[in-house]
Amino acid sequence: MTLVAILSGAGISTDSGIPDYRGPNGVWRKDPEAEKLVTYDFYLADPEIRRRSWQMRRAASTWNAEPNAAHRAVVELERSGAPVRVITQNVDGLHQLAGLPARKVLELHGTAREVTCTRCHARSSMGEALERVEADPACAVCGGILKAATVMFGERLDPRVLADAMTVAKACEVFVAVGSTLQVQPAASLAGIAAEHGARLIVVNAEPTPYDALADEVVREPIGTALPRLLAGLAAG
Repeated sequence: MTLVAILSGAGISTDSGIPDYRGPNGVWRKDPEAEKLVTYDFYLADPEIRRRSWQMRRAASTWNAEPNAAHRAVVELERSGAPVRVITQNVDGLHQLAGLPARKVLELHGTAREVTCTRCHARSSMGEALERVEADPACAVCGGILKAATVMFGERLDPRVLADAMTVAKACEVFVAVGSTLQVQPAASLAGIAAEHGARLIVVNAEPTPYDALADEVVREPIGTALPRLLAGLAAG
């Protein structure tokens, strides 16, 4: 059966109440200073940045967010028997919460649902960290600085996850880029890699992307209605 790869960006989660970052009303456009809260060098060097970053996490809409129709449509495609792999730029874990097996999700930018120590790399749940501290918690193992298990600005992607994503992009027969501006590299390049290897490239995004000219189909309709319809069509063959 046809392998379907889905690259999901922030736009797939906006219907779940999680704001995007780079869109017209994105977080970074409204408050450029907020980018420092997720920039590795600033985070390590400044306790005040860490304090504000933890406050941001505590108030984040992620914790109350539920999967929306687009996330559920991906699960329905997978349950139809179609081979599906999701490569996500999101850190919200909503694909898995919707019911997609974790082994079928490649989280390019890590997960906001866990924390990791910058010194000893011990990992634990974000919920546990938020429950036991008010601000800037230390690692319970070694006393080092904790951070969300996400890839901050200034950090490299996990090379193993990226390699797996490239393998999927090269092997798939359909590549759907949904809710992504396709501007952040190297994630965005996966669309081009898929197209170069013969995949049918479909872009579902409200705004133009740099890869629209390569796409076999570009969809500008709202993701919550467009993606379920598109994936139902793929499931039906």
